[in-house]
Amino acid sequence: MTESRQSYPPISDYAVISDCHCTALISRSGSVDWCCMSRIDDDSNFGRLLDWERGGFWSIAPAGEYTTSRRYKDNTLVLITDFETNQGKVRLYDFMAISDADGLANKLHARILEGLAGEVEIVYRLSARFAYGAVIPCVHRHAQKLYAAWGSNQGLIIYSEVGLQIVEDSDLEATVTVRAGERVHFSARSVPPERLSDAAFDPPESPQYLDKQLEQTLAWWKNWVSQIEPRSCDNKQTIRSALTLKALTFEQTGAVAAAATTSLPEWIGGERNWDYRYSWIRDSVFTVQALHELGFMREAERFSAFIERSAAGSAEQLQVLFGVDGKRRLREIELPWLDGYRGSQPVRIGNRASAQLQLDAYGELLELAWIRHCHGTEIDATHWRLLAGTVEIAIDRWEDPDFGIWEINTSPQHFVFSKALCWSAVNRGILLAQSYEIDVPLKRWKAARDAIKASIDEHGYDSKRGVFRQVFGSDYLDASLLLLPWFDFISYTDPRMVRTTDAICRELEKNGLLLRYNSPDGLKGPEGAFISCTFWLAMCLAKQDRKEEATRFYRSASACANDLGLFSEEFDAHSNVMLGNFPQGLTHISQIMAQLALGAPPD
Repeated sequence: MTESRQSYPPISDYAVISDCHCTALISRSGSVDWCCMSRIDDDSNFGRLLDWERGGFWSIAPAGEYTTSRRYKDNTLVLITDFETNQGKVRLYDFMAISDADGLANKLHARILEGLAGEVEIVYRLSARFAYGAVIPCVHRHAQKLYAAWGSNQGLIIYSEVGLQIVEDSDLEATVTVRAGERVHFSARSVPPERLSDAAFDPPESPQYLDKQLEQTLAWWKNWVSQIEPRSCDNKQTIRSALTLKALTFEQTGAVAAAATTSLPEWIGGERNWDYRYSWIRDSVFTVQALHELGFMREAERFSAFIERSAAGSAEQLQVLFGVDGKRRLREIELPWLDGYRGSQPVRIGNRASAQLQLDAYGELLELAWIRHCHGTEIDATHWRLLAGTVEIAIDRWEDPDFGIWEINTSPQHFVFSKALCWSAVNRGILLAQSYEIDVPLKRWKAARDAIKASIDEHGYDSKRGVFRQVFGSDYLDASLLLLPWFDFISYTDPRMVRTTDAICRELEKNGLLLRYNSPDGLKGPEGAFISCTFWLAMCLAKQDRKEEATRFYRSASACANDLGLFSEEFDAHSNVMLGNFPQGLTHISQIMAQLALGAPPD
């Protein structure tokens, strides 16, 4: 590995902050190595997570040797990093400001240093790189204590309480000594570049303003988390998972991103590098279901409205994923100038799965409607047209092969999970129509539901082994089968489901964690264990009243979190490293559902 590739911290080194519009990842050493402002799927402003030399960063850390400790301030997304040297100790607060009761974003990342003991010499370096490292911005002094960085369609207004030196017209640097009792304030705000040339543009940044933003942001997160159901309020990991899911929401539209990053590899040096900063129907429905279970009702309503808008109220115009603003065209492209995390190429933006057929999405959308119905929400006529149209499409297309929940890189296949979710779409549609006494072709819908079930029983069930298959007629297994009872396709305690659970344990378990499947997928190289699948297994075992086994797998999966309670997508138990995009919403969702199934396992 080259020297620059050795410089990349492990993924577990990072914390996330968010204002429910954009996110930033901050390393244990106080460096912002990934940040997309002004929204989560925007081009990066700081991106050395994907190229240590070209990507850009914003670092605040002591000169010389130091030790660190970190935590979130109570149940919030305000990050505290403590630096200790031989001369003293300082605290760094990092947060994305939220100062409005409705959660509107300031597009402001504030960083406040506070002296705790002695005195510490701090080195400040800001090296913004726009358009995923392709653009080196021009930096100039905008006003007293304010600096502007601009290039392409991106701009930042940078505030510093201490004077900064402009280096090579593109970077900002300073050295400052922080003594006990002192505070030093910094910030960066996303601003359209055309505004930066306006002499009348006068941002409000000041020490008093940033201190107030800190207080208001803390209050906003505490108010949000106070809604959590009492049964989960004592489980620290569940609270942190809920906060992380909220961090991945896009407040403006109600969309939910699958993760905060793109192209963190599922195996170091491999090609399994994807952009997850978009809103999948599947992951988002799981998210709002998990939050619903914890007492957060608003997110389900807003995501339902987002999907209805994005699809223009038409089932025919549904697709698997959308941009967080509802954008449909998410063409996948590669960024060849970026080295990739630890040399893992290619780096991709966009996601070709947006054009795939994934039949399970129909079932998940109807599941969301069913959740809302069960919690007393009325479904209006416009939304019912979308749901009824989705049922009709599931009936029309269930016999087609698709790319499945894992978005395989081979030709479409007849995945059992996809067929079962078509069954679920029709089943939930029937139940909703009956509940609301809506006139639908009930006889035809019931016949279709029975036909899907019969097909799965004939082709998707291996009668010799007594287990469900991954694909019709195959001998492969798939961890997504553990979700069949979640959608009421089969009882958790049905002997066929118990045998399938046991087979998955035997054949997909590796070092206490589950792989997704054991079939070829058209991609080169290995991947890590999929943490969500292990939580699904724990949930399934708990529902089968096998609490000891469930707790063992729950603890194995929970141990994959970093010190802040954040999960990646995958994990290599052999080398003990996180893999895949981070933080990954689906993993946090699955932790919540497993914890609820178990009751209250210890943190």
